[in-house]
Amino acid sequence: MHFGRSVGRSLKLAAIFAYATLLLIAKHPSTRQQRAEWLHQFCVRAIRWMGMAVRRQGPFPERGVVVANHLGYLDVIAFAALHRCVFIGKSEIRHWPLLGWMSTLAGTLYVKRGRGGSAERAKKGMRAASDAGVPLVFFPEGTCSLGDTVLPFHSGLLSQAMEAGQPITAALIRYRLTEDNGPYLSLADVCFWDDTLFAKHVFRLLALRGIEVELRFADAPIVFSDAATGERRIAAEEARAAVMQLRATVEAEALVT
Repeated sequence: MHFGRSVGRSLKLAAIFAYATLLLIAKHPSTRQQRAEWLHQFCVRAIRWMGMAVRRQGPFPERGVVVANHLGYLDVIAFAALHRCVFIGKSEIRHWPLLGWMSTLAGTLYVKRGRGGSAERAKKGMRAASDAGVPLVFFPEGTCSLGDTVLPFHSGLLSQAMEAGQPITAALIRYRLTEDNGPYLSLADVCFWDDTLFAKHVFRLLALRGIEVELRFADAPIVFSDAATGERRIAAEEARAAVMQLRATVEAEALVT
């Protein structure tokens, strides 16, 4: 049964990719708004065909930067399905077959870790996105995890966002399964955080039933301390603390219910 569900959803997802690719070729969106709209529509369809439920708590910021924990590639689909936005990603994505091309046309801002010039270009891109009225999303952990904690944040892009005068809002993403998937499939199959072959992980993910993703947004941008404005390491710690606070709130609510 799991195999049949994976095959069926794989075929549907392939059809969505094909349709989205044709739209890109036909319309070739040029403005940030158009690219964000294309990605939004693609992700809405993908979420629907994957049988996922996306729930939001708090307002998705209309401008500025959103920083969140990172559990896997599904995070991008969930955020974009909720709202038109632009992502900041590692430069290697640009060279991925098909996905890199689609990511580029979707308006992704690419950065190379440790390259100051790349971060400076990202800062200019942040300002341009803000001027276009499109919020940006990035994951300062720099890698995925299973979600049992929030890894330390890298400080480079955060400092660039602060220098660009962008409001920075914390967000938390988490997944849960609302249906029993048997002994061989679990919530760990939602997160892509280990060395599992990508295609194998996608196939297992598509077999899951009852995937629910919750996106929790802070009610207001992070208010950084005076020390954080002059020391980007402190800014990274305070941004991580804001995400951890959201996590603590979610866990406290779960205990009450």
